[in-house]
Amino acid sequence: MSKCLFWGNALFTLYFFFTLSPSTSAQTKDHEADAKFIDKIYDHSLTDSRCYPWLEHLSLQIGHRLSGSPSAAKAVNWTKSMLDTVGLDSVWLQPCMVPHWVRGAAEQVRVVGSKKNGSFPLAALALGGSIGGKVQAEVVEVDSWEELDQLGAAGKLKGKIAFYNRPMDATRIRTFEAYGGCVDQRVGGASRASKYGAVAVLVRSMTLRLDDFPHTGTMHYDSAYSLIPAAAISTLAAEALSRTLREEGRAKVSIQLNCKTLPDVLSYNVIGEIRGSERPNDIVLVGGHLDSWDVGHGAHDDGAGVVQSMDVLRVLKTLGYRPRHTIRCVLFMNEENGLRGGKAYAMEAERKGEFPLASIESDAGGFTPRGFSFDGDEAVFGKFFDKLTTFQSHFEPYDLKFRKGGSGADISPLKGMQGLLSGYSPDSQRYFDYHHAESDTFDKVNKRELELGTASMAALVYLIDKYGL
Repeated sequence: MSKCLFWGNALFTLYFFFTLSPSTSAQTKDHEADAKFIDKIYDHSLTDSRCYPWLEHLSLQIGHRLSGSPSAAKAVNWTKSMLDTVGLDSVWLQPCMVPHWVRGAAEQVRVVGSKKNGSFPLAALALGGSIGGKVQAEVVEVDSWEELDQLGAAGKLKGKIAFYNRPMDATRIRTFEAYGGCVDQRVGGASRASKYGAVAVLVRSMTLRLDDFPHTGTMHYDSAYSLIPAAAISTLAAEALSRTLREEGRAKVSIQLNCKTLPDVLSYNVIGEIRGSERPNDIVLVGGHLDSWDVGHGAHDDGAGVVQSMDVLRVLKTLGYRPRHTIRCVLFMNEENGLRGGKAYAMEAERKGEFPLASIESDAGGFTPRGFSFDGDEAVFGKFFDKLTTFQSHFEPYDLKFRKGGSGADISPLKGMQGLLSGYSPDSQRYFDYHHAESDTFDKVNKRELELGTASMAALVYLIDKYGL
């Protein structure tokens, strides 16, 4: 036998041995079995889902669900009753005290005494947590914190209404980055203006769209300064007010807000689970927040995440899947103006000695799935993400990508417990058209897109539970 023929046969034998070794063969079979089961998840989610009719009821029969409101209490009872029908091992309510802010009568915000247009209204919503009150004063436009400090130091804000008009950055492809670049005006703008003697603030709505829907949202007061009324105005109203200031050199605005904060109210997280057969104290969580702002239906924010999370457990249960770890659905209360539900859940999990192996939150709307973002404690995140990359091929047929960075507000208190955190990431281009606005209604949600989100999360839950991290 020639040396070439000998080594050729030897190499072929080695290739044959390694490619068809028992471990490789088993991995191939596992991969095929996983792909088939994920196909079943998608097929079932797209032909026999419950998430869309559940969202229809939540949106149209219950409506918006601000923490502490009667409709929030109704949503707690209804979602628990729906989870009770799924055949889970346990369904329960977890108590938490939540803020109770009420909007009161509709806001009245008007430009008065314009030389060109006389008096005209500005579409407005009080920011969540604002005090009420009636103010009429000249407006000073502010585009940055640096400009605020310069105007304040020069005494030009005293007795005036600060008008924050820094828009979302349209060049950001990831719209959540654009939102993050300007939401600080809404959250902290009132107290920072009050520091310089301002008597109220108006904030340009956090949306890339030009329309007449004001977008509310939470704000926080610094107790070191006087509390002043704070409202968001629509982007068209912001453009009109800014144009008046440019063309006329001054503008006076009248503001009347009727909101107030009442004592805290007892509310609940809604929780259901399928108990794990091998590691029941290790939790794979999927969830969204049950509360919403008090305008629109709260359909995308976050009714979509609520019903998708509920349906993830129903799909796995219907397909007869028996998890190794406990798979839990958590519908958090009070994400929008306090995060009380997320904090209460984390405290109770720590008290019970549970390990949050993986927590997935859907709180970015019910649009077409794009993938998942992942976060975690630095001590463990690297090895977790390395493991996740072995799952990536299963999501390629569904055009889903994994990326580092970001998860969800409600699950953020779990980070110190060193589990994996994940945010379900649908397409975000339209999300801020509706976020916190009256336009966030059921008709804006596409049934198939919503169902694809359920399937995507169920597939990730399945792989994490089967193989661990």
